[in-house]
Amino acid sequence: MNKKTFANFFITILIIIVFFTVYVRYFKKDNSLTNNQEQIKNNDKVIHNSNIIKDINYTSEDLRGNKYTVLAKEGEIDLSNTDIIFLKDVTAYIYLKKRMETITITSNFGKYNSINFDTIFSKNVIIDYIDNKITGEYLDYSMKKNLIIISRNVVYKNLENILKADVIELNTTTKDTKIFMYNSTKKVNIKSIN
Repeated sequence: MNKKTFANFFITILIIIVFFTVYVRYFKKDNSLTNNQEQIKNNDKVIHNSNIIKDINYTSEDLRGNKYTVLAKEGEIDLSNTDIIFLKDVTAYIYLKKRMETITITSNFGKYNSINFDTIFSKNVIIDYIDNKITGEYLDYSMKKNLIIISRNVVYKNLENILKADVIELNTTTKDTKIFMYNSTKKVNIKSIN
């Protein structure tokens, strides 16, 4: 057998091996997944496309030195978008370096974006900072915008007042606060404690 015939034979064998490997790796697995999914569907079981993580701790810091830490007892990563983590029993801390203050947020559930650190808190949301306490059912925090928006059954308490509103927006850098109702005909309810 001459060198040219041997080289052609070797290349042909190599091409067959590559095609076989690609077939087994990609096409064969897809068929087995389809068969498994059909079998599970026939058994009336639900397929969860996620992973569970226990005792979560994420910390990030912005350019101004402010830190954001999110803790949760449990998290679930959706495999269709691995940047999003669904949290249970959530506690978050926003450490404001310039003001030497800490804002604490707790809730039953959360949705954390590991790319931009945006977090949505839901059910039994509580914000504690200095002598202020804000409760509600839904909170959206953006570290990039330095903005907390809490809504749904919002109650704001400090040493002097109790306030009820639909929405409170709080800028964590400037402490500028907007308090309003969704319906313009309704008014924010403020009651003095003294």
